[in-house]
Amino acid sequence: MNNKAAELDNIISSLAVFAAVKEDPAIDSLREFLEADDGETSEQLDYLSDFAAELYKNGGDLSAYIRAIVMEDENAYLLAKAKSLHVSDEMEKTAEHELEALQVVAAFSPEDAARMMGYSGYVPQWSCSGKDQQGFDLKEEYFRMIKEIPHKGYGIFARYHAFKLEDGELVPVKHADPQSLDTLYGYEYERNQVLNNTRVLAEGGHAANVLLYGDAGTGKSSTIKACANEFRNSGVRLIEFDKDQISEIPAIIDQVYDTPLKFIFYIDDLSFSSEDDDFCYLKGILEGNITGKSDNIVIYATSNRRHLVRELAEDRSGTDIHVNDTLQQTMSLSARFGITVTFQKPQKDLYLDIVKHLAEDEGVDMPEEELFRQAERFAIRSNGRSPRTAKQFVQLLKIETSQVSEPQADPPYEEDW
Repeated sequence: MNNKAAELDNIISSLAVFAAVKEDPAIDSLREFLEADDGETSEQLDYLSDFAAELYKNGGDLSAYIRAIVMEDENAYLLAKAKSLHVSDEMEKTAEHELEALQVVAAFSPEDAARMMGYSGYVPQWSCSGKDQQGFDLKEEYFRMIKEIPHKGYGIFARYHAFKLEDGELVPVKHADPQSLDTLYGYEYERNQVLNNTRVLAEGGHAANVLLYGDAGTGKSSTIKACANEFRNSGVRLIEFDKDQISEIPAIIDQVYDTPLKFIFYIDDLSFSSEDDDFCYLKGILEGNITGKSDNIVIYATSNRRHLVRELAEDRSGTDIHVNDTLQQTMSLSARFGITVTFQKPQKDLYLDIVKHLAEDEGVDMPEEELFRQAERFAIRSNGRSPRTAKQFVQLLKIETSQVSEPQADPPYEEDW
């Protein structure tokens, strides 16, 4: 093995803080290439092509690739820094040394590979933006990222701001809903309650858990997403849970508890049967009985039911004592939310005002009287007046008007038939 190959292989082999880098598919193929330095050229090219193929899946720039791996690696050093825990001098020195060493690996070029093999033929090509060291200082970027953790996040939380749960693991939503507050109309009072509470969370204050209750299509879920997006650059992250994942919430709390980032645990369309085990489980989470309450975590839930429990007629029958106990049980969960915001179906004036603003945003040119007439007719045919109905109407109207305005193709000449 020549000196350059041995140097790079030893750098990768000795990684401890960033040990996860060794498990990366592209880096693993690179190590196989380096360790086959004395082997057959065909074998070396095999490993090199595997390395390049993995690199191409992620842009084809080795320097940027290693930067991404390092920045997203949630290792013990990073997590300790994120939670302001003590880091030993030895670990600190090791992290600094490995960052400097990884910068050397990030400069490995196709020309270096060809020289190692003594090969004059064509080898797979890739970019090395850090080759000339201009504008690429891995150690400097890494420690700057650590300083910016409270606002920009760390690891996977630096690259993405919305997440869901799959098989007990947090998975980023790579194309999260970009919903913004300025595209939501009506319900200003209701929305401001959620917005102000989210602002308190972003600023590190004692924010409340929030229940958004009301009719379908009134913008409850959109309000939560818009508020989370509004403060994403202030360190707020959104994690969505399905109702059947409530029992997994404590494990996620343990992962993000007491970090500088702020988390909204979002449960959409929440409701229970009176004998649902998750009913009592969520009560315990809201009260902090199952896991400790942290100021960097709140639960936002939406529901079409005021007390979150489907009440049956028989629940209100029986003795007065039984009826009272049943009603208290159904009210006990919703009472655990510090703030309850009610979204009711809009009256006619509000519905038409929402239609008007959405039509303006979409560039729909139609006399207001005709616009309103069609909007009302659409609401009657649909599920009644709501912001969702207004949005669907305007989208359909835009499609219809664009089709009408499109120039018609000239009829074919007779000989084309």
